[in-house]
Amino acid sequence: MSAETGVALPLAQGPVRGEGGEPVIGLALGSGAARGWAHLGVLQALAQEGVVPQIICGCSIGAFVGAAAASGDLEKLAQWAKKLKWQDVVSLLDVSLRSGLIKGDKLIDFFERNFIDRDFSELETRFACVATELTTGREIWLQEGSVSAAVRASIAVPGLMTPVVHNGRLLVDGGLVNPVPVSLCRAMGADIVIAVDVGADMVARMPRSRQAEPHPPEEVEAGWTERVLARFGFGNNGRELAAPPAASPREALPSLVSVISSSINIMQVRIARSRLAGEPADVLISPRVGHLGLMDYHRAAEAVAEGEAAVARMLPLLHYALGRDPG
Repeated sequence: MSAETGVALPLAQGPVRGEGGEPVIGLALGSGAARGWAHLGVLQALAQEGVVPQIICGCSIGAFVGAAAASGDLEKLAQWAKKLKWQDVVSLLDVSLRSGLIKGDKLIDFFERNFIDRDFSELETRFACVATELTTGREIWLQEGSVSAAVRASIAVPGLMTPVVHNGRLLVDGGLVNPVPVSLCRAMGADIVIAVDVGADMVARMPRSRQAEPHPPEEVEAGWTERVLARFGFGNNGRELAAPPAASPREALPSLVSVISSSINIMQVRIARSRLAGEPADVLISPRVGHLGLMDYHRAAEAVAEGEAAVARMLPLLHYALGRDPG
């Protein structure tokens, strides 16, 4: 199903209240590439508090994690993500150089085999995700047919992953129009929406120098970018790329991937703030994961821990919104 940005379609199905007359809880998981592993920690912490959403909506990496949660594979995904090394991430990339650096076929094939190869109607929890129609700019809501096909469309970051033809539409990342899909949760019948924005602290952050970075070279965004470029034949087999001549280190230009990732960060943060101002969640959880790079999927443990910490910081408001005794 689809909607123009800001226009909700009548997607509510079934009872409008939960069991025993309890309010229906919706969870909106936002975009943010590798920072979205924080959603894993948020979901685990919410479960420990006895908060189980009846509706999950996701955008980009939020769709990826949300689909696993809705299918009952959350713990399996979390364990796998925490074991990822950067070499494992590279092995899931397939070169395209046509409409995007990465095809995404190997990644989706892997997850179809291991996590989310199901139809929407077979999921344990009602789920939907957001994509963007590239030719019109329309916001597209996906909740029918193949879950993996819908997720593949939602994660197609422009410039990095190739667009997807889905039901006759050319689709890309939903973060272009609705990075934190609170509106979709409301349209599906949620009474209370808990939103997770993993890009809240991204603006004004740029890749730091190696000297200022506490992680080893292979962990910093610059080193990771070099390895990605080398995988596509643009690097020097993983060795240090030569920096362009500059009067000072501050004047050295960032890499192509750094420019793309920073541009996407700025765009999605601004759009998310605007959408959340007009369509506020009842509880907004904002993990502090701005230090993680766009492709830092091998640093899941850090993101998961911060997701858990973000829930802990919001517990008083969470209990209040749900009408629970915090004691």
